Amino acid sequence: MANDSATSGTPVRREELGEAGGSGGTPVRREELGEAGGSGAGAEDHSLSKRQKKKLLKQRKWEEERELRKQRRKDRKHQRRLQRQTDHQEDRGDVLLKRPRRDVTPSCLRLLVDCSFDSLMVMKDVWKLHKQIQRCYAENRRAACPVQLSLTSLGGQLKQSMDVKDQGWVNWKDISITAQHYSEVVPREELVYLTSESPNVLEELDQTKAYVIGGLVDHNHHKGITFEKAKELGIAHAQLPLSSFVKMNSRKVLAVNHVFEIILSYLEKGSWQEAFFTVLPQRKGAVAVPQNGAAPQEEEEEEKDTSEKTEEIK
Repeated sequence: MANDSATSGTPVRREELGEAGGSGGTPVRREELGEAGGSGAGAEDHSLSKRQKKKLLKQRKWEEERELRKQRRKDRKHQRRLQRQTDHQEDRGDVLLKRPRRDVTPSCLRLLVDCSFDSLMVMKDVWKLHKQIQRCYAENRRAACPVQLSLTSLGGQLKQSMDVKDQGWVNWKDISITAQHYSEVVPREELVYLTSESPNVLEELDQTKAYVIGGLVDHNHHKGITFEKAKELGIAHAQLPLSSFVKMNSRKVLAVNHVFEIILSYLEKGSWQEAFFTVLPQRKGAVAVPQNGAAPQEEEEEEKDTSEKTEEIK
């Protein structure tokens, strides 16, 4: 019967004949026979090419690491969420989590930030000023004695920075923002420009006055410019009583938000010294100036060391 089939030209499959080998005829696939290479995955792998084996191993590894990939995605998502929170805090002027607002007693004191120095700053410094203004706004919103805050002469690079990096500024509350110069907003006789070069020391805050803070970050490249501007316009000027209460290792020029926060703190505490040490950063190396004729501790130690050295020489 097998010879007849071969003679007729019809190919005979060996599995039909029940044969596992032999010569001639159609080649037999080992996975079909289940012989000579084992059964199941082992036989299948044996018949695959190197490329197919590599692909199969890759697929198995992919399946085995499914849970690991899932956990990694969760971790990356958590990290991105933390990073967004951090970026948001920085964009809000380094303001951390909102604190519960205390009993508020609004002050009628006016504080204006003069933003007319835009052309004197590079974009990096404009961005710093932007962050300082954000800090002023945030501190005033949660202050015990919030002041009447205003931004004047807003435009140019600063406005561009605010439009791009803090679009929510248009919805700020309890603040006046204008492109007009401060001398066009407040009568000149009511203006007092706060500048460290002024010979006048501010002892107390006059609630009928409007105090101007120069919105300039220039790393001392334009020293005395705010003082000169005040003299040109013929308006009053003064400096905070910093030297009367604080001795610093660095220069007396303070950032916009530091001046603003010191005034807010003074309104709340009623003490310049407390206000200064509450706000001034540690890098300023602030040391309290003794009041009522008491000698500062550092000076006493220095005098003691000097006297001891003198005695040793004698």
